[in-house]
Amino acid sequence: MTVLRVMVVDDHGVVRNGLRMLLEAAGGFDVVHLAEDGKQAVELAAEDPPDVVLMDLAMPVMDGVEATRVLKAAHPDVRVVVLTSLGEPERIVAAIDAGADGYLFKHAEPAEIAEAVRTAHAGGAVLDPKAARAMLDARSAPAGPTLTEREQQVLDLVAQGLANKQIGRRLGITERTVKAHLTRIYQAIGVQDRTQAALWVQRRGM
Repeated sequence: MTVLRVMVVDDHGVVRNGLRMLLEAAGGFDVVHLAEDGKQAVELAAEDPPDVVLMDLAMPVMDGVEATRVLKAAHPDVRVVVLTSLGEPERIVAAIDAGADGYLFKHAEPAEIAEAVRTAHAGGAVLDPKAARAMLDARSAPAGPTLTEREQQVLDLVAQGLANKQIGRRLGITERTVKAHLTRIYQAIGVQDRTQAALWVQRRGM
């Protein structure tokens, strides 16, 4: 079993250690870094990038949104899942626009948090339903673009959280073909990544 290297970023020591114990108890995770603010997270990632970051938002020195933006710019392959108590629509939009690969609230069950880390690492989009509803209020939906039947199938599976390899298996196409479809889909619906694509689908109730 692949062991995922995780960084936990939160300004509360109890939360940091609690998440570390939660992930280690779940199995398949190695919490390699504990950071108390965004600046420390960026510095630790520069020395030793993790696979996935669990990122709080409200922190001193550098908040989670800015830390996500810096991390994703420097390490595009590092996945960032926001784990916060903040549910304001503007915070959610800012985090997703900064490059976050998911958004969960701290009241999530331990199993949900562990699964979110696995899904994000696999390339899937992770989004709490409450965050999706907040996005509905925060952004108006643009006019629907024209997608082919196959592109719509790929988009639907992205919204379900499937990674490219899983989508390829489901549809009987190669992973390269899935990526080609996604490039066209992103251009058509005006998004930059699969997390935003999943949000786009949820905003339309598709």
